[in-house]
Amino acid sequence: MTRTGHEQPRAATTFDLPPLPLAAWQDTKTTLHLYAQIVGKIRMALHPKLNHWWHVTLYLSPRGLTTHAIPTGDGLIELEFDLLDHNLMIRSSDGRHKVVALYDGLSVAQFYHSVLGSLAQLGVEVAILAKPYDPPRVGSDLPFKEDEVHARYDAAYVTRFWRILSWVHVILLEFKGRFYGKSTPVHLFWHSLDLAYTRFSGREAPMQGGSPSDREAYSHEVISFGFWAGDESVSAPTFYGYTYPEPNGLRGAPLLPKQARWVDAGGGVMALLDYDDVRRSEDPRQTLLSFLESTYLAGAKRAGWDVEAFNHDYVDYVPLELP
Repeated sequence: MTRTGHEQPRAATTFDLPPLPLAAWQDTKTTLHLYAQIVGKIRMALHPKLNHWWHVTLYLSPRGLTTHAIPTGDGLIELEFDLLDHNLMIRSSDGRHKVVALYDGLSVAQFYHSVLGSLAQLGVEVAILAKPYDPPRVGSDLPFKEDEVHARYDAAYVTRFWRILSWVHVILLEFKGRFYGKSTPVHLFWHSLDLAYTRFSGREAPMQGGSPSDREAYSHEVISFGFWAGDESVSAPTFYGYTYPEPNGLRGAPLLPKQARWVDAGGGVMALLDYDDVRRSEDPRQTLLSFLESTYLAGAKRAGWDVEAFNHDYVDYVPLELP
């Protein structure tokens, strides 16, 4: 395709992508993950339901992670993790606000009580299921109000994680803009602390069993992409992509760059690319985009998506010659 009469897309801001070894900040990551689950559950409890669970997610902001505006009766509130100055900012549309400081030694229980208490002072009463979602993944099964164990907060590593998320966010936004069909926002799922983006074919997907949450998330055919900092199953920061329902022949589909690979995951296959392979490459932006594009084409072509129709007619980036 040839671009005519259009400006070239603005490249993602580049900086030296730092290492993010999971072992170096595992305890901090667990604490931050639990903080995020508390705030995410508050958003889920208060926000009107949206399709595919879009009402539960968090979003990147210029300073950290935010719930965006949440309706509360006649007003709005927003909870934002400021991961530069290390506070949770709680703002109300009536002009009032509360600040919960984030620091090394702040236990999950202290955070939970401070956040719920601050909301009550702003006139917002909310009840959540006050225990971790998916304990093996998050690394704790302690109820929030009793968790005095998880209190490690290395501010430097938290900021480093957020800066990496910010870079990935810009790349995913560029990738999102190349697709003409329905797709999600670029958002952070607090259950696994992954930054994610999903494309839809528009066709309903056959649901075979699964939980009610899965039936809502996968009601239609999707190809999803994302980044997470590592967990009990993948012990390093990694980019991923998968297709649901999984089409025949996906495992053997070519991927870019050469370090990308297919792995078994949950009864299917998932494309993975190590963050370290991206950050060490000559052009990290292009390396990540090539992974996203090849993962998309691998699933879309084998699942019978109309790749040409979903492609913006002024975009010249897609390696459509990939089989």
